[in-house]
Amino acid sequence: MSSLPRRVKSEAKALTSEDDELPSFLNSSSESEEEEEEWEPKSKIAKRPQLPKKNEAKTKKVAAPRSAVARKKVKKAAIKEEMDVSLPIPPAEDNRMQLLEPKEEDVGTKPKTLNQKPEVPKKMEINSFQGKKVKSLENDEEPSTSVPVVGNQVKHEKSEEDFAFDEPPFKKIKSTTCPEGKPVKNLGGNKVKEEFEMNWDIVQALSEITNVESWVCANLIRLFQEENTIPFIARYRKELINNLEADALREVQQTLEELRTVAKKTHTMIQKLKKEGKLSGCLLTALLNCRTLEELDHVSAPYKTGSKGTKAQRAKQLGLEPAALSLLQNPMELNLFSYIRPNTKGLSTIQEVEAGVQHILADIFAKDKDTLDFIRKLCQQRYICIQSALAKVSSKSGNEKDIDKFQLYHEFSCNIKNIQHHQILAINRGENLKILTVKVNIPDGVKNEFCWWCVNERWRPKQFLKPELMRILRNSVEDAYKRLIYPLLCREFRSKLTSDAEKESVMMFGRNLRQLLLTSPVRGRTLMGVDPGYKHGCKLAIISPTSQILHTDVVYLHSGQGFREAEKIKRLLLQYNCSTVVIGNGTACRETEAYFADLIMKKYFAPLDVVYCIVSEAGASIYSVSPEASKEMPDLDPNLRSAVSIARRVQDPLAELVKIEPKHIGVGMYQHDVSQTLLKATLDSVVEECVSFVGVDINICSEILLRHIAGLNANRAKNIIEWREKNGPFINREQLKEVKGLGPKSFQQCAGFIRFNQEYIKTFCSSKKAELGSHALLTKAGAQGKKKSKPTPCASRQPNPLDQTCIHPESYSIAMRFLSFIGGNANDIGKSDMQQKVNAVIQKEGLEGTAKKLNTTVHTLQLIIDGLTQPEGFDIRTDFDKPDFKRSIVCFEDLSVGTVLTGKVENATPFGVFVDIGVGKAGLIPVRNITEAKLSKVKKRRSLGLGPGERVEVKVLNVDIPRLRITLDLIRVL
Repeated sequence: MSSLPRRVKSEAKALTSEDDELPSFLNSSSESEEEEEEWEPKSKIAKRPQLPKKNEAKTKKVAAPRSAVARKKVKKAAIKEEMDVSLPIPPAEDNRMQLLEPKEEDVGTKPKTLNQKPEVPKKMEINSFQGKKVKSLENDEEPSTSVPVVGNQVKHEKSEEDFAFDEPPFKKIKSTTCPEGKPVKNLGGNKVKEEFEMNWDIVQALSEITNVESWVCANLIRLFQEENTIPFIARYRKELINNLEADALREVQQTLEELRTVAKKTHTMIQKLKKEGKLSGCLLTALLNCRTLEELDHVSAPYKTGSKGTKAQRAKQLGLEPAALSLLQNPMELNLFSYIRPNTKGLSTIQEVEAGVQHILADIFAKDKDTLDFIRKLCQQRYICIQSALAKVSSKSGNEKDIDKFQLYHEFSCNIKNIQHHQILAINRGENLKILTVKVNIPDGVKNEFCWWCVNERWRPKQFLKPELMRILRNSVEDAYKRLIYPLLCREFRSKLTSDAEKESVMMFGRNLRQLLLTSPVRGRTLMGVDPGYKHGCKLAIISPTSQILHTDVVYLHSGQGFREAEKIKRLLLQYNCSTVVIGNGTACRETEAYFADLIMKKYFAPLDVVYCIVSEAGASIYSVSPEASKEMPDLDPNLRSAVSIARRVQDPLAELVKIEPKHIGVGMYQHDVSQTLLKATLDSVVEECVSFVGVDINICSEILLRHIAGLNANRAKNIIEWREKNGPFINREQLKEVKGLGPKSFQQCAGFIRFNQEYIKTFCSSKKAELGSHALLTKAGAQGKKKSKPTPCASRQPNPLDQTCIHPESYSIAMRFLSFIGGNANDIGKSDMQQKVNAVIQKEGLEGTAKKLNTTVHTLQLIIDGLTQPEGFDIRTDFDKPDFKRSIVCFEDLSVGTVLTGKVENATPFGVFVDIGVGKAGLIPVRNITEAKLSKVKKRRSLGLGPGERVEVKVLNVDIPRLRITLDLIRVL
């Protein structure tokens, strides 16, 4: 057993001593003194167990202390190296332990890889078109992909000292077979852990809460500790995370943060209570058992500064604690009359003494882990419901409109196991507005069974109890339940339901945002953006297929001048050969749509075949007055900027929408009621994921788009743009290393998501060669020439065909071996010949067989195949929906039950999906009408169910004209 906790510790940042402590704490949760002794030494002697623990690998131990010292001396450098370690995830072989058990099958194949390792580099040199670069990358690649397999190999990436993936890792592997690197890392992790050591194992806790296997949780803890980004992990570390989706990774990350917050706050409280001298062994155990902030508050509330103290504390101050403990341990010798002090308040009568003893016992019961575990388990088996009713105050004085909004919840009751997330958020909002009162109803049966168990099982006295003492014990249990445990359970249930509902709301917002951002771009069209308005007119902006602003104007369509303005619009459309109009969905949208639909029906714009579409203008007005918009369009009036933004949202939704703060795009549910910190973190992460997975062309993308690439931030993006302006376009990914502030870790995270247009680079390189030839003499002499050649050696000036793919530089060596294996050429990437060669080999050898021959994993090989066979300029968004272009309009009054229409999903919520069917008001498809059978099997789905941007065919089920509500049934997804 002793080695097991040790492994957990090194692997997952789990607290070492946690595991050792677990058994003892379980056996004696109420024996506080023992616990106190156990815990204190740990914080002091934390390092001692580490060294002796592994008798098998003493050499490793020696390395660990050394590296720890080194780290102290050279803090910054050491930290950077540690962060760079991308694959260290699996610690040394023996440490691998069961956390990574599922991968054990692979483990058999990996040892072979180790033996073959020296040969691989040689082959690489022969096949590589870039010689040295590919070789060094291979060293790193293998560890990264085969990580789950061999702990020792994994170490490659750890010491990326010279930048990303170069020789240092290789040398280290050969000489020290990774022990050195590993302890450094684990030591760092253990230090953090020891500060926040708890009575539970963070890996197991994380696994239980998220339902993710414990070995995956262990890997993820390390990956996050090494500052790997979610897009990087989701794409390039699939074998370590069991192929989890980005949403699941985000959930694990958030849960991990919550657990760490609990541990940190617990230890802060422990230190505070130690200073104040209030820390008893029993209290320490109770604190270290806390897994949630609610539990922590429950245990620590009486000891907070400013607290007047609990009834139990006041009774203890009067000296009644020995009497209470005696009642449980040695009741035969207990004489309560001896505690009476006639002149002391609280001890003057036998009733007051009994009440004091009762309060102390109730406090002991309510903070005992076994007791709380029993009542929680009991509640899981019973019918617990949450009830809401109209508040008496609000029914007298309140806004009737607001009260009507919560009509569904005026007399509402639901089992907490079945209640929906949107119902919880609605009830919470009603309660905050003082319109509803909410309570959790726990049946009396739970209380009766709990009280019987306490008296007859858990707290049964060790000797015979006189009737009057038995009465005190029963009263204490009832008091503990009614005054302390029941309120705690209500808080826990409400908190858990609210937390889950908030997370679901945020995840739903994230899924909707992802679908919006990944809407297929409309390339190659000249577009007219229209920002509708009444009094101040409709703002127009015409943009070219490359997003350049060709013309801006204002027309007054709704003030009696519509016919005259039609001439101007027609002239502009013909002048710029523009046949697509994009209308924002804000004020006057409906009238503007009717205006254009009428002109189109009359063929007014002939010979142009004009179509229009409606696009959300959420956030456009905020963006139009932002510093970014002023910098991008300095000479344009803010009102006209919003028309430009509306047009660009159709041309390239991703590039335009990243300029706006995600929460302003408004595709969620109750987003103002949820934790704004969680919402911002999740949405920013979704934006980063979308931008990274789509990829950006480093030589033409904007600074704003670059900021959202995994591993980059505002400063690094700015430095890349400055480097590009000073030195000309980037030729290959290696040149990114020359950018100021872009270290090995940043390079590793961002490199796979940055693309290079090979045609453009080849043209640039050939023109540059001609220039250099004609100015050869000048280049030799001047100091400027020296400066230029220093950061950009000849080798790094060569274009690399793999840079246009999603293949990561760490896998280039394997990609080149695969190319030679199939007899392909790097210059044929994306061509049909390449597809045929790949298919032929995979059909013959199989994916797994080919991966074994190349000493890599199936996930890495699949990524390489995708990169080599996808056509040049491949965009993952091409599979997704384009905007819905129309020529005519339908009115609300035209709708009748049974009408079949097509529409576009506007928003998705847990209770249904809102669809824009072109009548100015979105209809709702209730969630019960969306079944698996109606969803397309062929189409690549971006998330479960329907999401914004998808086109659907629907049937009208009900039209409520007074309330402007339309109920729809889903027929099929188009």
